[in-house]
Amino acid sequence: MAFRIVADSSANLSAADGAELSSVPLIITAGSRSFVDDEALDVREMIDFLAANKGRSTTACPGPGDWMAAFGEAEEVVCVTITSGLSGACNAARIAAEDYERLHPGRRVLVVDTLSTGPEMELVVERLRLLHEQGRTLDEMAEEIALYRKSTHLVFSLQSMRSLVNNGRVSPAVAALAGLMNIRLVGIASEEGTLQPVRKCRGEKRTLEGLLGVMEEHGYAGGKVRIAHCENPEAAQALTDGILSRFPEADVSVRLTRGLCSYYAEQGGVLIGYEG
Repeated sequence: MAFRIVADSSANLSAADGAELSSVPLIITAGSRSFVDDEALDVREMIDFLAANKGRSTTACPGPGDWMAAFGEAEEVVCVTITSGLSGACNAARIAAEDYERLHPGRRVLVVDTLSTGPEMELVVERLRLLHEQGRTLDEMAEEIALYRKSTHLVFSLQSMRSLVNNGRVSPAVAALAGLMNIRLVGIASEEGTLQPVRKCRGEKRTLEGLLGVMEEHGYAGGKVRIAHCENPEAAQALTDGILSRFPEADVSVRLTRGLCSYYAEQGGVLIGYEG
């Protein structure tokens, strides 16, 4: 039976990450430019354009037709979406699922609202692959992923909050004060799927200590860690070293952010998905 996992591009994954995986792009628009978050996107060019752009920028989620196209001819599909608390991608995926099942009786689509983004979505995709390899049914996957998501978390640090301000996620006053005082925001994905600031740290060293502290507060004890960074390999390596120094058996991997996560994380931003 043909099986496929379809994730939106905020998971930072692409078709190259597995034959059974498809990625559905979000779109970032600023001024006269629109950047489609697919494998052809030059993220560095997008970051430079956004930094020079003085106007407002926005993002657009994939529509039901985009999700449907990514399903291909699979008989069983699992959609992994960015949190419904920040995007309409999950709602579009649910509409696509209903249409696909109606047009193809006997085929099934499971939609997973991760209530998160980035590397926490990557953890969910990895677990779905494992469940498929174990021969689990779609109903069993739904139950097990719901349980697994209770043990996964997202923590992030940002050097700039411009995109969050542009999209109403953070107040301009908070962002301006943080910039003047070299304060970096450390936040988490809340249980409701929103971005929740939890610490304000000054400088790189204290920010890294803050990230590790949040992870341990939420039960991290040496499980999987997936790090995504926006052109900040030094911070990603320091985090990896810090985790492995405390938990030598930890499973840690690092990747670059794609378009959507680079847009929100901005230059220097780091996102960490981990098992608590």
